[in-house]
Amino acid sequence: MNESGSLCPAVKAADIIGDKWVLLILREVFLGSTRYNDFQRALPRISPTVLSKRLKQLEANGLLVKKQSPGQKSTEYRLTPSGRELGPIVDHMATWGLRWARRQIKEEDYDVSSFMWDFHRTLNTSELPDGETVICVRFPDLEVWDSWWLIVSADLVDLCTDNPGKEIDLYITGTLGDLVSVWMGDVEIRAAIKSDKIRLNGESYITNSASRWFPQSPYADVRPEHLVDAQGKVRS
Repeated sequence: MNESGSLCPAVKAADIIGDKWVLLILREVFLGSTRYNDFQRALPRISPTVLSKRLKQLEANGLLVKKQSPGQKSTEYRLTPSGRELGPIVDHMATWGLRWARRQIKEEDYDVSSFMWDFHRTLNTSELPDGETVICVRFPDLEVWDSWWLIVSADLVDLCTDNPGKEIDLYITGTLGDLVSVWMGDVEIRAAIKSDKIRLNGESYITNSASRWFPQSPYADVRPEHLVDAQGKVRS
């Protein structure tokens, strides 16, 4: 129960969307996740109990509605008009967070499962060859979940934690921290390859075009405030 004793509508909005898991679930819906399993894969650190509770809260507050999937027994979560109206707000919060709170993102915040979910859905499939392309991402610094596979066909990308038994067209090798740095736009992929922090092994027509297809965060162009000078230019 809110005990602020305030009539401020901003406070009332914060009562509904101020929880970190609520924001992350909303972010996932805006990025295309609609099913319970999607949320679990994208948010591996949320417990099933908390996830179910937050989804029910979002329904009760009129931001999401649960619907039967067409022709299936499973259900999907869809945005209501009030939920859709939060899109620009969540977007601005993410932009503000990267610009002003970037230093608060620590290595302990890195989660390979969550990262690979973002990685696979931001892959620029239009710059990969026609037909099926199989990519293996390897993390030599991890003891578990150190290999992931992406099966790309047209604009569809399947993410696998088990070897699919297919011929690999490209291997991407790098530490979780280095791959996150490139994905977030802190380091250019060409610079990471040149410094041998990220290694690409495979068909030359894929490795040579890495700057065009390599995944990047939707906020990769947002520069943290400590890297921008008084004239708004990025410091070298």
